[in-house]
Amino acid sequence: MIAALRDRFDAFFGRGRFSTSVPVMDGPLQPNQLLEEAEVVVTRPALDNLASVDGAVLFSSGEDLFRLPRGAAAPEPIWRAPAPISCVAVDGAGAMAIGVDGVGIDIRGGRHDGRQIRTFVSGPLVCPTAALFVDEDTLIVALGSAEFEAAEWKRDLMSRGRSGSVWRVDLAGGKAELVAGGLAFPYGVARAPGNDILISEAWEHRIVRLGSQPGPHVVLDGLPGYPARLIAASTGGYWLCVFAPRNQLVEFVLKERDFCGRMMADVPPNYWIAPALVSGASFKEPLQGGGVKQMGILKPWAPARSYGLVVELDRDVHPVRSWHSRADGKMHGVSSACEHGGRLIAGAKGPGYALDLGAVQGFVAELA
Repeated sequence: MIAALRDRFDAFFGRGRFSTSVPVMDGPLQPNQLLEEAEVVVTRPALDNLASVDGAVLFSSGEDLFRLPRGAAAPEPIWRAPAPISCVAVDGAGAMAIGVDGVGIDIRGGRHDGRQIRTFVSGPLVCPTAALFVDEDTLIVALGSAEFEAAEWKRDLMSRGRSGSVWRVDLAGGKAELVAGGLAFPYGVARAPGNDILISEAWEHRIVRLGSQPGPHVVLDGLPGYPARLIAASTGGYWLCVFAPRNQLVEFVLKERDFCGRMMADVPPNYWIAPALVSGASFKEPLQGGGVKQMGILKPWAPARSYGLVVELDRDVHPVRSWHSRADGKMHGVSSACEHGGRLIAGAKGPGYALDLGAVQGFVAELA
């Protein structure tokens, strides 16, 4: 009775879970233009899924997997999938786990070369979003949704999807064990101390820890955007990619279920009041009123549908520093990153750029 009464008051005043406010970017998340100033390593449409293997950078572009050797002028294609590649994991010993959107996981190289994973006990692998090799025989797989493919992430968000899951796969025996279900689009996975794993849960704007405690244990929440890939850093912390910003208009629309349903039924997804990997290409897009553009100029502090953000986290998963591309920039939709040759490379999927953010050890020296 008391909880129901509190919910009615919160709904009237816009408080608690009915609030449309979003966290401000401050402290270690203070906006800057460092992504805009970074050197472009390579350009390909929808560049994603960066990884470092044998002195080369791997990345995907649609259905194609590319390899860029150190010092090479152009990347070389090494594999074509039957559908867009949605995630890539490497074990450092020659094996790759490649997620194919709407299809499943393909293993290439290593002890289990040629193995294909198409279903778990819960059903087909509709939406593989991240993978991690624990060892040669064990693979962690994150499925963003049980209903929508990864390319339809926007529909899953606006439907308030919570059908994501994380699985531990025994590649030798073929058994898949459910680690956690009911997640709101798990998009990144990294190893934590012990046998635990960290998961970035995009629609809940947080990072959770799975393993030693029952259920997901929240270690970082209240992020100002939607987190994507999470990778362990050689410095002992983590790199977190944030692929889109939160804003009050989207938060409001998410709570207006009738309006949201009609919007998804009647309006093309590119013009939804929803986050985006890139924006500003059409006058039909929302958020283009006088408060956003003045004298025809888009202000860097304007409300944004797309944004670029990479966050360095320490060992305790606390933000330490960040790299931004603001509303008036173009290095938006950062969905993946990797360490390569002692440097941090980030992938802005919106424009399709891989960016060199500098020497990893240099970050530690600056913080010392």
